[in-house]
Amino acid sequence: MTRIKKSSQGSSPFQRLFHSEEISHKWSDLSDCLSADGKLSEKLKENLRRVLAYGNGCSYCQAKGTPLKPEDMKESYAIAFAEVFLLQREKTEEKFFQVLKEVFSDEEISELLAFICFTTAQQYFGALMDLK
Repeated sequence: MTRIKKSSQGSSPFQRLFHSEEISHKWSDLSDCLSADGKLSEKLKENLRRVLAYGNGCSYCQAKGTPLKPEDMKESYAIAFAEVFLLQREKTEEKFFQVLKEVFSDEEISELLAFICFTTAQQYFGALMDLK
């Protein structure tokens, strides 16, 4: 049971936590945009979402699947960075960014960090609302 009554709008339990149609639509649009193939693959981002779900304590997101074994070096680096982020948050040291630059372009790093930060916000929201 969530901490607030769910709204009647939205197509998922998460979306029904928003009581503002405008916020719900804009949040969903940004989520769809960041999760889609871009500089980084949708598959890589989905595995990152799974890793972040456990570190951010979102039961709803955890129920969507456990992290998978990375299939390539980029995915391994992205997941390792997400795990460092979960431990250090905003104090993530410069040396970890230097490691990212070994395999990612600046554009990919920007997308990676945007995805990690937005996904963390979504998962915190779900966890705070006690979404199961």
